[in-house]
Amino acid sequence: MQIKTLLTLTIAALTMACSSSDESLKNAESVISTERMINYIKELGSDEYQGRKPFSEGEVKTINYIAQQYKEIGLDPINKESYFQDVPLVEISLTAPQFLSLKSPDKIRKLTYGEDFVTFSRRIQDEIVLTESDLVFAGYGIVAPEYGWNDYKDLDVKGKTVIVLVNDPGFGSTDKSFFKGNEMTYYGRWTYKFEEAARQGAEGILIIHQDRPAGYPWSVVLNSASVPKLYQQAKDNYQSRCLVEGWITFDAAKQLFADADKNLDTETQLAKQKEFTGFNLSTKLSVAFKNSAHFDVTHNVLGIIKGTNLADEYVFYSAHWDHLGIGPKMDGDSIYNGAVDNGTSLAWMFEIARAFKAMPHQPRRSIVFLAPSAEESGLNGSGFYVDNPIFPLNKTVANINNDLMLPYGRMKDVMITGYGQSDLEDIVKIEAEKQDRYILPDPNPQSGMYYRSDHFSFARVGVPALFARGNNDSREKGIEYMSAKEKEWLSNNYHKPFDEYEEWWNLDGVAEDARLLFRVGWELANQDEFPKWKDGSEFKARREKDLK
Repeated sequence: MQIKTLLTLTIAALTMACSSSDESLKNAESVISTERMINYIKELGSDEYQGRKPFSEGEVKTINYIAQQYKEIGLDPINKESYFQDVPLVEISLTAPQFLSLKSPDKIRKLTYGEDFVTFSRRIQDEIVLTESDLVFAGYGIVAPEYGWNDYKDLDVKGKTVIVLVNDPGFGSTDKSFFKGNEMTYYGRWTYKFEEAARQGAEGILIIHQDRPAGYPWSVVLNSASVPKLYQQAKDNYQSRCLVEGWITFDAAKQLFADADKNLDTETQLAKQKEFTGFNLSTKLSVAFKNSAHFDVTHNVLGIIKGTNLADEYVFYSAHWDHLGIGPKMDGDSIYNGAVDNGTSLAWMFEIARAFKAMPHQPRRSIVFLAPSAEESGLNGSGFYVDNPIFPLNKTVANINNDLMLPYGRMKDVMITGYGQSDLEDIVKIEAEKQDRYILPDPNPQSGMYYRSDHFSFARVGVPALFARGNNDSREKGIEYMSAKEKEWLSNNYHKPFDEYEEWWNLDGVAEDARLLFRVGWELANQDEFPKWKDGSEFKARREKDLK
């Protein structure tokens, strides 16, 4: 009888504790305010902030505003004095080459910059000269042990220039066990291909561009190559990178292969086979251009809510603060305000911080709020943080990031970009169902969006990272409406001066996402176990190594 009574009392106590905890969460999430969100976005997206470009007066105003919000919310600085982390970067400008020369046994072919190719270099040196470098086709340019794949096997590329295909061999496949089928892996990203070519000792690399496997048209490649590039400063001034990195159009590459008596379409299909071996194209490449470097310091902004008995373990939220600054005029406007990109996500993060502070007790683990700089130039702020972490990576539980949250009201879906990567998704699913929402895997996984915002910086060093938001299925107007609105916004506003706050905006969906991901973060901060990468994730091995 006593045992039964004790068991009954224990169950009752646990039920009351769970009920009390859920009531506390409801009360805390109720502080999340669309009115405050609008005020944040109006401020950060105003012309006074000059498009929030790193190194500008707009940066100073932006980071001070973010720090002030952190202080008002009640976040502690990352040290006793400051919310800022210095991020030393180098800006490299090039004088573009007019031509690229390809010398085959019976002819010399000249390609035109912009029309046929683009090249650039990370190396901090004035003159970039590559003379009669042997061209080697290396398939997809991938070394992926977990897939038993090595495009560089039996290839000598030291001191040579490799030419490789964009994306990975799984592109276009329905077989999810072949890489990840049509979903792009990190091995398909251009950043990886440049890194791997350097590891193999190549002196140059060209990626063959195609719209569908790349996920964007040639114009995006050209525009990116035509502006100064920001990189983290490197002790070796990037002498360990390939001297020349670049892209070549599919048509130009097809002609190059034909000059070497090869068919690019045929070789593309052969390169999807594991037994494929690359080959020398009997062609020599020459190109020359000039680099100039400017060194400066930008800033990440971090605030923290310290945990209790697990205070030395950390859950991160992130939303980048930078945009494109002042650029070419469009309809008389030259300020690229970035209200959606990424003012909405900063507002989302501020309100999540308020919800945490509204809880009657602190979480077990510490919660860090990171506003990285220089995302638009290649995830440089978040990249610098994970390469120079303030808090140990093996004590960093997870990252929850957001970017470009559209202001079209509440959504039925929770779109997870990079779906299938980690068991963070399982927590999201539980919380989404409480909001009567469903999980939507990224509908365009072949575009590789998982590798194109700040969560990826955490993923590449093994920290489970989540990019989730309502995006595709309006509660009021459905999927077709949102599909049209997203396309319209990307076409008319994205990375243009027209990304400005407008009075018709409906931020109820951003607020609902804030409530959802606040609860996900609370669970991560209080559960006993760390989340894990799923089998097949390219980031699992790094995490397991770090946690040993």
